[in-house]
Amino acid sequence: MQKKESIAKVEKGFSLPLMEAFYTVQGEGYHKGSAAYFIRIGGCDVGCHWCDVKESWNAELHPPTDISVIIEEAKKHSNTVVVTGGEPLMWSMDPLTNALHEKEIQIHIETSGAYPLSGNWDWFCLSPKKNKLPISDAYQRADELKMIVYNKDDLRFAEEEASKVNKNCKLFLQPEWSKRDTVMPLLVDYVLENPKWKVSLQTHKYLNIP
Repeated sequence: MQKKESIAKVEKGFSLPLMEAFYTVQGEGYHKGSAAYFIRIGGCDVGCHWCDVKESWNAELHPPTDISVIIEEAKKHSNTVVVTGGEPLMWSMDPLTNALHEKEIQIHIETSGAYPLSGNWDWFCLSPKKNKLPISDAYQRADELKMIVYNKDDLRFAEEEASKVNKNCKLFLQPEWSKRDTVMPLLVDYVLENPKWKVSLQTHKYLNIP
């Protein structure tokens, strides 16, 4: 009975497979340089070969944590929370975001957009992947489009995805970390020729912080 109750709480979003949570300085995209409390949710089947948190993929490795525990820790650290993964939209985000907003906490998400939208977000960072494209609602909701560039074909893919987002969405190209020395000169030239894009760097890795 206890196991069934636990599964039911996860299915409804009152418990989540929490991989880790930590307070740090945001390293990427529009909000880089800002302090935030990161909540990393386990579970992802998008399967990016260059993913730097593959340990997040198997949700069963990360025991369900009651959202009241997650929220209690979050409010000790920051008035901004970033929910990431894994792929957080595999789970219902409504209970978590509603409860965080009751604490007057701003909530951001980083997602592939491949799953139905849930949750009430103050900032929606969409990072599409070729393996499993976003649903149409994600393109319209996106405040920020962050495209990871591993090779030259990813620039073509980035333009395809940029054509689908709303007109106010901020556009970022980010070198895949292991290819940064090769890709960075390519991105600089591309952004100079296409100034609607901005370069995003994983500054937290240069700073050696989470």
